[in-house]
Amino acid sequence: MSAIVIIEPADTRFVREFAGCDFSFEVASEALPPFTGPGLGAVAPVEAYTKAYEADPEELTDASAEPDAALFVARIDGKLAGYIALSKAWNGFAEVDDIAVDTDARRAGVAKALMDRAVSWANEQGLPGIRLETQSNNVGACRFYERYGFELAGYDRHLYSALTPGTREIALYWYFRF
Repeated sequence: MSAIVIIEPADTRFVREFAGCDFSFEVASEALPPFTGPGLGAVAPVEAYTKAYEADPEELTDASAEPDAALFVARIDGKLAGYIALSKAWNGFAEVDDIAVDTDARRAGVAKALMDRAVSWANEQGLPGIRLETQSNNVGACRFYERYGFELAGYDRHLYSALTPGTREIALYWYFRF
């Protein structure tokens, strides 16, 4: 029997529960240029390491209070399993500002349920689709976006270069048009 994933707006529990989750992921491969889309293309294995993005649950909560933003959580058996932060981007698309699934809840349909809710939210806002950015070393997420129907539409080789000199991470931009 598969888990039942409940998606709901974030509430006061979010900040407290966030600390009990592990949103890291293992990097074992990375996407290779030329990034011509619509899909990811070739990947190459790399020496495995764990990657964690720093997110501040209070900042996510504060940002979701803005008029053109939202923060939804996924729960399995009442426990926080993931979240998605959304806003209206400058170009009129909904933007996924952040999406994460707890390591214990992966492969349970959490990411799909969160993205389904993002699509609903964007439609409710009258927006033409969703855009998001991820990195070339997050191949699992890229493959999920591709399966969901997103199109790889661009990249930026230098976006992270000032944050992490010498990084090989490349920003990849994905669009899902309605």
